[in-house]
Amino acid sequence: MFYDVDENPACRPLPRNPFKACVAPRPIGWISSLGVDGVANIAPYSFFNALASDPPLIMYASNGHQPHGAKDTVTNIEATGDFVVNVATWHLRDAMNATSAPAAADVDEFVLAGLTAATSQKVRAPRIAESPINMECVLVRTVELPCTLPGSRNVMVIGRVVGLHIADSVLTEGLIDMAKLRPISRLGYLDYAEVGDLFTLRRPGQKGGQD
Repeated sequence: MFYDVDENPACRPLPRNPFKACVAPRPIGWISSLGVDGVANIAPYSFFNALASDPPLIMYASNGHQPHGAKDTVTNIEATGDFVVNVATWHLRDAMNATSAPAAADVDEFVLAGLTAATSQKVRAPRIAESPINMECVLVRTVELPCTLPGSRNVMVIGRVVGLHIADSVLTEGLIDMAKLRPISRLGYLDYAEVGDLFTLRRPGQKGGQD
């Protein structure tokens, strides 16, 4: 079958748009930021990934708006210039989901989700203490993307990772152990996944380990 994404939704052959299910799994950028008024915000984004390793760069994209107006995460990052990416894990799945609620800008999502705000080392934005990995980031730039939703904004945020907090509990012989970390990812529709069976592939001609 062929699914025309530009066709009238009423004429499409599937009951739900399959695009997100076709690009899966997607890591979850669970982003904490701080408003200029000092109110902390947390929100999960599934259009998120690493861009480069030298220097370490990450990106996430924010599409649309919430009932209260522009999304707080983008507003905060553009105003303050920094943020933290926290790894969402199986044990934190309910808290992560709670922070996806379209709360007003004056609502502290740490309080809303019952999470603990921990002080970062190099940025103002707080990190989630319960998350085993936190990536402190400074804003590199924002990139405006095409947007088909009237009155909305589609923007990609690029950040440089300037520091990592890694809990000893997810390390094995100095390496991050995915079986201990148990990160979750976003699939399509209402579905999520937890990292399951792992396997290793060595590139042709490669010797030793790799980062």
